Amino acid sequence: MSAVPLGPHYARLWSATALSNLGDGIRAAAFPLLAASLTSSPALVAGVAVAGQVPGLLFGLLAGVVADRVDRRVLVLVMDVARTVLLVGLVAMLATGHATIWVIYVVVFTSGLASVLRDTAAGTLLPSIVGKDQLDRANGRMVTAEIAGNEFVGPPLGAYLFGVAIALPFAVNGGTMAIAAALVASIPALVQLRSPVGNTARPSNVIMDLRTGLGWLIRHREVLAVPATSVALAMTDSAWFTLLVLYLRDVVGLPELWFGIMLAVGAVGGLAGGLVAARIGRAVGLRWTIVGSLLVAAAGQLALGVTSSVAVTAIVLATSSAVFAVWNVAARTLVQRQTPLELLGRVSSINGTVITAASILGALCGGVVAQQFGLHLPFLLGVPLLIAAASIGWWALRPRS
Repeated sequence: MSAVPLGPHYARLWSATALSNLGDGIRAAAFPLLAASLTSSPALVAGVAVAGQVPGLLFGLLAGVVADRVDRRVLVLVMDVARTVLLVGLVAMLATGHATIWVIYVVVFTSGLASVLRDTAAGTLLPSIVGKDQLDRANGRMVTAEIAGNEFVGPPLGAYLFGVAIALPFAVNGGTMAIAAALVASIPALVQLRSPVGNTARPSNVIMDLRTGLGWLIRHREVLAVPATSVALAMTDSAWFTLLVLYLRDVVGLPELWFGIMLAVGAVGGLAGGLVAARIGRAVGLRWTIVGSLLVAAAGQLALGVTSSVAVTAIVLATSSAVFAVWNVAARTLVQRQTPLELLGRVSSINGTVITAASILGALCGGVVAQQFGLHLPFLLGVPLLIAAASIGWWALRPRS
């Protein structure tokens, strides 16, 4: 029996998401290269990556409130246009020789803020475009497009374009953003409820909206399982990724060239995970999918903590990326199916903010632990954390009596 088509509106949203994430991947490689060409300070070059992450931490929750208050399709469109304008301005400044490291910081931070608003709103559009029974398939294809753009195609393309001409990756990214905006604009107006759940008689403000979303989340343990388990997965994933280049060089004994190869191996695993995530979820259910992903990730952490084998490391990287993609699809689908449409922006943004904070904390903790106790211990410390998260998920997702 053939799968039910997801429809032309989904195809446009998927295409816009693919182009947007391709642009994100291009920028991920091009911005550090541009920063390094403008300053010799390692701190300032490293700070560019931080400047791109800070908006998610500072404004992630607010982005959820905004997404629940305005037309989400229009918000995605406006943010894509805003990012296009920023990139056009950057290309103009590069062409005229006016770009400085501080200009890069402003562009990265502002683009990061626009991305937070855009991605939060885009993640809430699916329930208005496809049926609940098709959300897993739709999310699987979305996650695959995100991994392909962010990890597999975008970064090497961005580095190559930068080698051809400094402004070229940003010009290409501006083009992808413009096409993505046009695709979103072609999607008809979607169903969106804007009245908050609970006390609708009183006037709404940001704090009340956040409290409403958080209160609803706390009362629904099935959905609460997602941010509760996100903490462990984001922390451990960030810790090993931050240390990967050192781990490959000092523990596995590979030359630096292999860092890019291993990243590609992980990206292939992530692509495969996104493609099969819906089938796995339908075969074993969302509960086993989420819990099983965490347990497999724990096994991968254990393997990296005790091995120095190239083959084992490659298998673990591919498997870890695959289970992260599977977990991501299952978590998104669970949130979208269980959360009222009018609260989806706030609930999604809570999870996104938790992931951002946990990722930053994981990178910091991984670096400190590795500095003091060696490169194996951060991986081993992730094992009990992921097992604890799996236990929490198993309890929270148990069937109601």
